Amino acid sequence: MSSDTKYDVVVLGGGPGGYTAAFRAADLGLSVCLVEQGERLGGVCLNVGCIPSKTLLHGAAVIEEAREAETLGISFGEPKVDLDMFRSHKEGIINQLTGGLDKLCQARKVTRIVGKGSFVNGSTLKVSGAEGDTEVAFGNCIIATGSHPFMLPGLPQDERIWNSTDALALKFIPKRFLIIGGGIIGMEMAQIYSALGSEITIVEMMDHIIPPADKDLVQPLFLKLKNKYQILTKTKVTSIEATESGIVASFEGTKAPEKGEYDAVLVAVGRKPNTGNFDREKIGLELNERGFIPVNAQQQTTVANIYAIGDVVGEPMLAHKATHEGKVAAEVIAGHKAAFDPMTIPSVAYTHPEIAWMGLTEKEAKEKGIDYDKGKFPWGASGRALSSGAASGVTKVLFDKETGRIIGAGICGQNAGELIHEAVLALEMGADAEDISKTVHAHPTLAETFAFAAEIVDGSITDIMPSKK
Repeated sequence: MSSDTKYDVVVLGGGPGGYTAAFRAADLGLSVCLVEQGERLGGVCLNVGCIPSKTLLHGAAVIEEAREAETLGISFGEPKVDLDMFRSHKEGIINQLTGGLDKLCQARKVTRIVGKGSFVNGSTLKVSGAEGDTEVAFGNCIIATGSHPFMLPGLPQDERIWNSTDALALKFIPKRFLIIGGGIIGMEMAQIYSALGSEITIVEMMDHIIPPADKDLVQPLFLKLKNKYQILTKTKVTSIEATESGIVASFEGTKAPEKGEYDAVLVAVGRKPNTGNFDREKIGLELNERGFIPVNAQQQTTVANIYAIGDVVGEPMLAHKATHEGKVAAEVIAGHKAAFDPMTIPSVAYTHPEIAWMGLTEKEAKEKGIDYDKGKFPWGASGRALSSGAASGVTKVLFDKETGRIIGAGICGQNAGELIHEAVLALEMGADAEDISKTVHAHPTLAETFAFAAEIVDGSITDIMPSKK
């Protein structure tokens, strides 16, 4: 069956990047068709990623904070967790948000087709749905097909071996839980299941957890967790065997045990772009050496009327990158001058404490040979952090010695994911240490730790002793 309409834009994929692109294109007066194989919009992020994980992390944080309140002389007793209710609350949040997207779709008169889309040629998409195939004609197409969890090769088929989607389903609470990968996803899942009663073992090949961040930035989190979890860095899993009593994993690492038995195993070693399921070969769309779709600053692929955004075009695989790319693609198609050229894209690990960073890390600055000044303010000297029970944190900011401008920042502590955006704006606006330190921050707040870190570099710090120069 063929659609009678030729759309200005067809968007393939209804995740954060895809629906943002579709909505922006519609707002700019273009006719839009949004193709998504799932019944619900929102993609991985909304359905089996960002939103459900943050909902469960909120519950885990409540449990942890209730326990930590005992140091204030406030005791609630041991928590009773109704797993079915916890699970249904998570689903309720997802339904509320996806329902909102459906209404926005209708309000913008975006045609929505449920089904798997694949290219017939450079101007036609075939959508295979429950009621058969439909051909959709388009002037331009935006590919926003996202990514999927990478699973280690050779794993046995067993319902106790999970990817992140399985873990978020809260199938059961394993007593002994092995997490392969100490990155953001692994550490967030560890926090959820630890709060619910699991004994956590984390295996990470690199020398510290959350490897993209600087080691000293992760240190407050590591110090909190090292006696709570078994954290095996510089370690790899050499084999996984499914037995009746549990999943047996063998390890290779200096401080790792030879073997361990677990009730469930989460594989959280990264994600791979979804580039092999929409017949890109039919339009001559090639991938780069890393398996991503190459695009220019306008999100245009090597095929003139085909655009791509989000996880399929490269790292970082983050929803907030995809949404901005989606807007750029829509604006370019509508004839606007637009480009995706951010100076930085912030990253956040929603652990307890949170870790957030933007711009260059110290590792990256050293690799690039950039000479920098560093301000590092310990939260133990922050009145707000101490009064909030959040003293185990740090705010760090880097400035280019030659230009004086901010080049990077990192925060480990309560609400770090909210606090990092002042640093992002400072980088985009070219601020230096004096600009930040002379910007009046409210007291007492966690946000003023960013100003204090700048004051260390500026030489005007009074809340701790200034460094000797």
